[in-house]
Amino acid sequence: MSVAMSTIAAIRTPVRVNATCRARVNIARVRPAISKASVFGTTRALLSAQRPALHPRATSLEVKAESLIEAPGATYTKFVAAGTAKGKADVVTILVKGIVAGIQIGFGIFLATFVGGHCFEIAKLNPGMAKIITGAFGLPFGLLMVVLSGSDLFTGNTAVVTAALHEKKVTPMELVKSWSVSYLGNFIGSVAMAYAVFYAGCYSGPLMSPVGLTVAKTSLTFTQAFIRGILCNYLVCTAIWQATAANDLAGKMVGIWFPIAAFIALGLEHSVANMWALPMGMLLGAPVTWAQIWTANLIPVTLGNIVGGAVFIGTMYSFFYGSFGKKAVE
Repeated sequence: MSVAMSTIAAIRTPVRVNATCRARVNIARVRPAISKASVFGTTRALLSAQRPALHPRATSLEVKAESLIEAPGATYTKFVAAGTAKGKADVVTILVKGIVAGIQIGFGIFLATFVGGHCFEIAKLNPGMAKIITGAFGLPFGLLMVVLSGSDLFTGNTAVVTAALHEKKVTPMELVKSWSVSYLGNFIGSVAMAYAVFYAGCYSGPLMSPVGLTVAKTSLTFTQAFIRGILCNYLVCTAIWQATAANDLAGKMVGIWFPIAAFIALGLEHSVANMWALPMGMLLGAPVTWAQIWTANLIPVTLGNIVGGAVFIGTMYSFFYGSFGKKAVE
């Protein structure tokens, strides 16, 4: 009984009367009294017994967000890294990779001429659609093989190794080595691919599109071939840039497909693709010689490809995101 009376006295609420005779309850003193004790003893132990303990659940799940495409600055860093690796590679490695790239581009232009080049009825009714078909099927597939395999394509090296040169990652002699050896390897692989297709007998009867293509390409003036080479390699190196930016296979395919399909449909000139197409046409009976192939097409187109890749992609992008045109910080 004494315990109960003492508890009631402890929890008695003090009342303060103000000037207007209104009672004000001091809540601040009521709550601690109730929470500390009751007629049945301490309440904290009872409440803690009724309430189950909560423990945070440990988990090993980690979510890592990764963008499907790099920002331009990060893409340039990867671009330079690729050019550095190509410039530092030894001659044998560059030559073998160049041969492989020539074969891969040969497969691409082979498919393009075999499918799009033989859409005779479509070409009569809708020449533009025939050009789109030629561009869509073939060479994008060839460049995708080059990018995914890491082989050495001369036209792409004009951009990536130039960017590495501007960032002082390679020397001028390493740039010359990369360009010249990859060009030789591309030529060997492309011509070997042309002879393989010829002896396989894939072209016969009316399916002889490389013949007309060879005649048309060797009929260009030097200036026409040179400018078409510039425009072509601008698109080719843009495709390589976009494939470098993409972090997944689908992104690389899309990045390559549009520029490459565009340059084929527009009738522009790619030196490595022509290394397959022109010998192929000559083997099938086109009235041209090796001298004409070089002087009327490959030499001016190659020079144009160098300008398009080295100046308008490698150098321009170094100016945007790299060191070219910027004073060294002391």
